[in-house]
Amino acid sequence: MAFETEYEFELPRGLVDDHGTLHKRGVMRLATAADEILPMKDPRVQQNPGYLTIILLARVVTRLGDLKHIDTKTIEKLFTADLAYLQNLYRHINDMEPPRLHTACPKCDHEYEVEVDFLSVTEGLS
Repeated sequence: MAFETEYEFELPRGLVDDHGTLHKRGVMRLATAADEILPMKDPRVQQNPGYLTIILLARVVTRLGDLKHIDTKTIEKLFTADLAYLQNLYRHINDMEPPRLHTACPKCDHEYEVEVDFLSVTEGLS
């Protein structure tokens, strides 16, 4: 099974471009650390933290219909239902399930899996 980094989607309403063409199908890629960090320096985000969503989506939506370029102006033109859809997709594909560790009880040798919770591990270090 290959590691999936791009996800196809279809917007509930779609974006109508300046020529009246409706664009509904697109592709979103997994976000990188830079996608989440670099927009924080953008003055638009500093003035309005809600704009972070617009910049994030403009960075990770790699295709929308036949549009040649996706930028913040493109994302700003989306209907609110489509914006909400893309926000949910972003969260879904970028949220990671906690890793599981296969282990065995040292007393009875019963084998089982446990979730590794990095937050509680790092809290114990401070």
